[in-house]
Amino acid sequence: MGYEIERFLGYVNDGLLCCICRDVLEHPLQAPCEHAFCTTCIHGWLVHHNNCPEDRQVLAVTDLRALHRYMRNDLSRLQIQCKNYRSGCEMVCSLESVDKHERECEYGRMSCIHAGCPVQFERRHLDSHLAVCEHRSRECPNGCGYAILSAEDLHHNCIAELRTELELLRSEMICRVEETKQEMESRLDSQRRHMVQKESLLQAEIEELKSQMSRLLSDVRTLVASERQHRQDLEQANLEQRELIELLKGAKRDCRTKTSDASSSLPVTRLESLKRRTREVTII
Repeated sequence: MGYEIERFLGYVNDGLLCCICRDVLEHPLQAPCEHAFCTTCIHGWLVHHNNCPEDRQVLAVTDLRALHRYMRNDLSRLQIQCKNYRSGCEMVCSLESVDKHERECEYGRMSCIHAGCPVQFERRHLDSHLAVCEHRSRECPNGCGYAILSAEDLHHNCIAELRTELELLRSEMICRVEETKQEMESRLDSQRRHMVQKESLLQAEIEELKSQMSRLLSDVRTLVASERQHRQDLEQANLEQRELIELLKGAKRDCRTKTSDASSSLPVTRLESLKRRTREVTII
């Protein structure tokens, strides 16, 4: 069903009226023949018919489309009174915002929020009704905490209610303790597995470092031994160099004092030997 045309202020174009109910279109749909209908109206029609109610052309639900944009804009701009205007609501708003207003309208009818209460009233009277509603929830005046919903509940057994409440609290506490315990155990197991994995990784890294340290120490010992041998060879070479220098000096002195070939042959031979040794030392 559409919006009652009497609720609208000003002129309403006939093209914005439903072809079935003849009220202003509500949630409109359009047929391929461009006739427009309220959604509920055309769906109800197509349950028993398979044609357009205006020109009798074949029509199915799948053929229906949204209304043309310009027609939707025209609908949205229409000014309409709240449906509760007969109850005193004076609100006039555009058609596109009327649904939102009517959901919150103070003059709208509503049911009591308490279960079992059959009373209906205007929304603006909600607070006054709740104050006197016979189905409202009240706590026991003796302090047991029992919710009194009817006159019969006034004669309840406070001790039994307290015992029941205590049992419920105890059960709830036990459940929470169990849940907390399981959660903590799960966390501890997860942390324990993580620590074991971490320990294994650290142990492997330690073994690798030990292996590297062992190789490093071996290399250091080899270098120290090589360095010691090199120093010994260098000291030996220096010693031989000094001896050769002394021999060369002695050979020069002998060459100056001796003139005969026989007497000079031996130093020459020694000089050749010394030169060879010098070359060997240099090569080393």
